[in-house]
Amino acid sequence: MSDPLVQVDRAISELRRGANVMVCAGGTKLLMQAVEGVTQEKLTQMRVDSGSEPKLVMTGTRAKVLGLKGSGGLICVVSAIDTLDKETIDFLTDPLTARLPAPDLFALNVETASRIEQACVTLSKISRLLPAAVIANLGSEGGEIDAVSVQASDIETYMNTAADTLRIVSRARVPLENAENAQVVAFRPRDGGIEHLAIVVGEPDLTKPVLVRLHSECFTGDLVGSLRCDCGNQLRGAITAMNEAGSGVLLYLAQEGRGIGLVNKLRAYQLQDAGFDTVDANLQLGFDSDERNYLPAAQMLRLLDISKVRLLTNNPIKVDALARHGIEVVERVPHIFPSNEHNHGYLKTKATRSGHMF
Repeated sequence: MSDPLVQVDRAISELRRGANVMVCAGGTKLLMQAVEGVTQEKLTQMRVDSGSEPKLVMTGTRAKVLGLKGSGGLICVVSAIDTLDKETIDFLTDPLTARLPAPDLFALNVETASRIEQACVTLSKISRLLPAAVIANLGSEGGEIDAVSVQASDIETYMNTAADTLRIVSRARVPLENAENAQVVAFRPRDGGIEHLAIVVGEPDLTKPVLVRLHSECFTGDLVGSLRCDCGNQLRGAITAMNEAGSGVLLYLAQEGRGIGLVNKLRAYQLQDAGFDTVDANLQLGFDSDERNYLPAAQMLRLLDISKVRLLTNNPIKVDALARHGIEVVERVPHIFPSNEHNHGYLKTKATRSGHMF
């Protein structure tokens, strides 16, 4: 029997290259394709392969933004009175596509998604694609299907299973500019998937609460010095603070763009340039304002034998998340840096809409 994690990884790879996958639950099978890979020709072929009319499954967040009637569920299924075409799918799922001419939204049927249909959106999210998919029920009239098959239940548990199976695979001394006595520890899940890192400064006393920061990777801020966010300052500032305190641990989590991935973060930046704040930009794309999962962080701390922390953060969600996952946060340590003309609005939004404490 194949490893469920590996099977989901295979489905992710197929979706990202524009291929179909088969999602299964009980006796139900859906043919699925990520909306980013859809062409009119592929829609036609999906009808032939499945023997049924393709539908669109998307987040209720995106449906609400569009004002679709009946979009009250977390995930919803959209079908057309006649047939869905690529232009309509693009309009419904990508706010950066041309808006004219807009489709007739009253010609669309919106229903609450079933469990297997919800799993298709989850698979799109963990593939770091737009959170929507084209699906078709595999009926008896469909042709031969050559596609990777994945269970809906394995998709649902993928993130937690990957976190639970994290293991330390490598560690090495890495002198840093602001902390010469440091090492980097690499963590990898059982399937060999996405790796997370820990930067251990000094030699933390594990009998006492350890100064810890959860830092989501940020290519733009951490690596190339973007002024749109405060991530670079937070990263380097945390390492400096730990060095001055004598020790600490920074978890560098592979959760770019608050969990939506780099490409989607760049899409959100385009929307911010069009006038949306950082929260509404994510909602426009169909994501929640924050898609991160902190179970990997808790598992990494356990593997480092850390159970009590002084958490370097302005985000109360991180405090609550670690507590839910069995890590005691004995103190929240503020982590504040001056704003600039490019990120002032971003920081204000984090305070007023996301509850960050500055």
